[in-house]
Amino acid sequence: MDKPLIMVSSVTYAMKGKQILSSAGIRAEIERTPKRDVKNACGYSLYVPKDTDEAEKILKENNIKIIGRAERVNKN
Repeated sequence: MDKPLIMVSSVTYAMKGKQILSSAGIRAEIERTPKRDVKNACGYSLYVPKDTDEAEKILKENNIKIIGRAERVNKN
């Protein structure tokens, strides 16, 4: 699986990251990090359903601290 959640180090980075990705034409949503992964992150991640690798590259280029990637919890 592509692991479409990009875990960031703070909610501020999540908000900035969403704005940066939106400017680049990449859809992103701020979501709570799954509890199983929260020990390594602030509790917020960016959900990027498409172009996740490209999104991570753009975030790094814009000095957004990335903790890692995680699978999205099925919301059904």
